[in-house]
Amino acid sequence: MTFEEHIRRERVNMSKSFAKLADFLLDSYIEAAFMTASELAHVLNLDAATVVRFSQHLGYQGYPQLQQEIRNKVKHDFLLRSSETEASGTAYAIASTALRDLEKDIEQMHLSLDAQALENLIEAIGQARRVVLVADSPGRPAARSLADFLEQGGFSVTLVGSAVDDLARLLHASTVEDMILAIEVTGLSASLTRALAQAQSRAIPTAVVVGAASLASARYADNVLAVQSRSSAPSGIVLVNALVAAIIHTLRWRYAERFVGAEASIIGLSQRLQMDDTDH
Repeated sequence: MTFEEHIRRERVNMSKSFAKLADFLLDSYIEAAFMTASELAHVLNLDAATVVRFSQHLGYQGYPQLQQEIRNKVKHDFLLRSSETEASGTAYAIASTALRDLEKDIEQMHLSLDAQALENLIEAIGQARRVVLVADSPGRPAARSLADFLEQGGFSVTLVGSAVDDLARLLHASTVEDMILAIEVTGLSASLTRALAQAQSRAIPTAVVVGAASLASARYADNVLAVQSRSSAPSGIVLVNALVAAIIHTLRWRYAERFVGAEASIIGLSQRLQMDDTDH
């Protein structure tokens, strides 16, 4: 049984400090492979003895034995697994090719990112009375992530569907003080394109994050951020999500003061909402 299997088996019964360690080792095992018990404890704000007890809880004699298994995984991933890609027709070879293609597409997107359009979008979001997010079906998860992030920073956000009735209500309620930001991956939502055209004719600020610069919706936006690739649908979804993630990081930098203490406040409110009447 691998260290990951040990962790997943025991995770549900772990204390908070053990769970913190478990999640770090699952998510950041490469980093952990080069840390001593004291360094790992420092990063996670724990006691070094907790790291030792955690290792023993998983069935290891101590942290060095656990760390050796983690290092073996890193060695396999980076030194040995490359030979597996040479065997064509395997699931791993296909997945590796897909990931390499995505890597190239992301690099191309990075090189072709319109710096001025990005700057304009960030400023427009900050100035808008309300940011209205609309997306086609593949772009919906990215729109939801962006909406959640903006809400955390205290921005006024509305997330609407791409159905005709939803778009009609959106146009009816929007003014020149709002901004409509569309996220479109495939270019198959003609109603979304028409809604942007209507918004532009009403002088409502518009912006799009699109899976290709040639999509029709990009013609009706004041700011266009595009994935410079005619990728397959699955790849396009990943690339658009990556671009939205970059926008989120930029917003956090530009409006850092709006996010100070927000996460702690939300966690506190969540805990209060989970309390039953007997806890008051």
